[in-house]
Amino acid sequence: MTDWLLSFLCGLGASVISAWGGGGGTLLLLVMTLFLGVDQRTAQGINLLFFLPTAVSALVCHAKGGYLDKPTLKAAVPAAVAAALIGAWISTAVDVEILRRPFGVYLLASGVSLIWPQKKQEQE
Repeated sequence: MTDWLLSFLCGLGASVISAWGGGGGTLLLLVMTLFLGVDQRTAQGINLLFFLPTAVSALVCHAKGGYLDKPTLKAAVPAAVAAALIGAWISTAVDVEILRRPFGVYLLASGVSLIWPQKKQEQE
């Protein structure tokens, strides 16, 4: 199997899982770093490119359906942009090996939270 075909199939699989709401981008990160030999920074950049069209299409669909809470959106965007810039600066300033462990812990915690369902709070 050629290298491009395996990469294509991994991206396609991650896209399908993402469309089902399963966090395909996170799986794509794992596949790229563990099986395709892509370094973590490059994989995270590819993951961001993978996420952006999905986020834009979700934003458009939610806006058309009237599901956007515009005051919250206006308040959240500046903080999100600032956090993204700080995160990007940290990721380029810190050695990849130092970033690998906290990211692994995050992925494990994220996976565990998906396995064990949250208890529903009763309406009072």
